[in-house]
Amino acid sequence: MGKVIATCISEIKGIQKKNVHQVKLIEDFGIEGDAHAGKWHRQVSLLSYDRIEEFRARGAKVEDGAFGENLVVEGIDFKTLPIGTKFVCNDVVLELTQIGKECHQGCAIFQQMGDCIMPREGVFTKVLHGGIIKEGDMLEIMEEEK
Repeated sequence: MGKVIATCISEIKGIQKKNVHQVKLIEDFGIEGDAHAGKWHRQVSLLSYDRIEEFRARGAKVEDGAFGENLVVEGIDFKTLPIGTKFVCNDVVLELTQIGKECHQGCAIFQQMGDCIMPREGVFTKVLHGGIIKEGDMLEIMEEEK
């Protein structure tokens, strides 16, 4: 189980996201008001707060949303989970569709640090059931149906 630390959006692709403290997720679309929402497999991005903190300890000055992540969650190491893993938070159900991605060329974080964690630590999900997620909510890994 993990705790939601930040909920972030950006209205334009290619810029850092800002923490808006609460988001509305729409089934098979993504987060209302986020530029990356749409009918595709990368509707919502998640990044582990623990990995962000390790990166900050190396001297990175990054705010929540700086990597382009929608949800910052403490206590879950997302990259270790298999594609198809489902998460539940309140009424929201997400399904893991992709682990990692190619980094934007010349991303500000890579220019500053010579590294960026999103390409290897970030994961992407699609929204199976919508609802509201806010800071402090608990995100759980759903048990596999047998």
